[in-house]
Amino acid sequence: MADWKEIGIIEDIPKLGSRIVEGPDGDIAIFRNSKDEIFALKDECPHKQGPLSQGIVHDRTVTCPLHNWKIELDTGVVKAPDEGCAGRYDIKIETGKIFISL
Repeated sequence: MADWKEIGIIEDIPKLGSRIVEGPDGDIAIFRNSKDEIFALKDECPHKQGPLSQGIVHDRTVTCPLHNWKIELDTGVVKAPDEGCAGRYDIKIETGKIFISL
């Protein structure tokens, strides 16, 4: 059974941006794209642990600010030719409130 934690409302996250929430294993970056889709990844690029929350959000991807690795927001998978995976968290939205599964 998932442990859902309320983390705010959609408007708390800037479009094409992110905010950070504390998780049990470190910071979690919550992203919002131009279509108001919300995603959650561990705030750490699998390459050199760059802060994904400071990356550029485009469509359903974030580009790491350190070495331009592109990570899919919905899966956490790094796009080719690079390889790896960032930790991903389930998100749900109910009546405008965002919940994360920890």
